[in-house]
Order: sequence, then C-alpha cells, then structure tokens
Amino acid sequence: MTLTLVAGVLVVVGLIGIVLPMLPGPILVVAGIAVWAVPRHDRVGWIVLGLAVGLTLLGAVAKYLLPGRKLRAAGVPWWSLGAGVVLGIVGFFVIPVLGLLLGFMLGVFLAEFARLGSVEAAWPSTRHALSAAGWSILIELAAGLLATAAWIAGIILG
Repeated sequence: MTLTLVAGVLVVVGLIGIVLPMLPGPILVVAGIAVWAVPRHDRVGWIVLGLAVGLTLLGAVAKYLLPGRKLRAAGVPWWSLGAGVVLGIVGFFVIPVLGLLLGFMLGVFLAEFARLGSVEAAWPSTRHALSAAGWSILIELAAGLLATAAWIAGIILG
C-alpha cells in the first residue's frame, strides 16, 4: 500500500510537470509506475510498466513530429523555431515555469520579425508556433494520462 501511495504521488507530480514544464513529467510518471510495478514481480506489474514506457515513448515522438509537421505546412522556418528554443531555455531560468513559453514565443517572433521585417508578418508564424507548443503539451499529457490509466487498471486487476 505504501509503494502504491508513493507511486501515486510521483504520477500526479509527473502529470503536473507535463502541464507546467518545470519537472520531467513523463519520466516521473514512468518512475511512479515503476515504483509500483517492479517490487510486485508479477505479470500484471511488468505488463503495466511496459505499456507505460511504450505510451510515454510514443508520446515523446509524437509531440515533436505532429506539431513539427503543422509548422512546416505553415511555412515557419527551422531557424525561427531554433531561436524560440534558445530563448525558451533562457526564459526558463529567468522566469521559472512561464519563462519557457514566453521565451519560446519571443524567440520565434524576433526571428520572424528579422526575416520578414514587420510585426504583422511575424505574428502569424508566432501564433502557429504557440499553437504547436500547445499541441505538443496536449500530446504529452494524453500519453501520460494513458500510462496512468494503464497503471490504475493494473491496480484494479492486480
């Protein structure tokens, strides 16, 4: 029972970490499920842990591929996204939690402003990048919630 509670705390903190990117959310979700699954030494535990790892990896891949495809279709160049990533990382340390998103938006906007020469022309790319970041979070959260559902099913079955 104690390991299940510890696992539950790790899973909840991991899900929060996905939405508020200050913690490695998916890793904490899988770690929580592992805390529950490994000591069990049974088929249910290993199946649930395997599902959780697989769903988390699938989410990690999808969170980059699907929004990236939308950004390419919208014509946002890679170097603008790179500027967003760099300023997002800086922003994360300057303004914890919100700085990542604010820095990303500012980086994309500044790169597109430099490329296109006007605020009106830079804003659509920035809006597409922000939308893609939102989709990325939602995809990762869906994967985390599916892994959590597998864990809850394992608790009920096991």
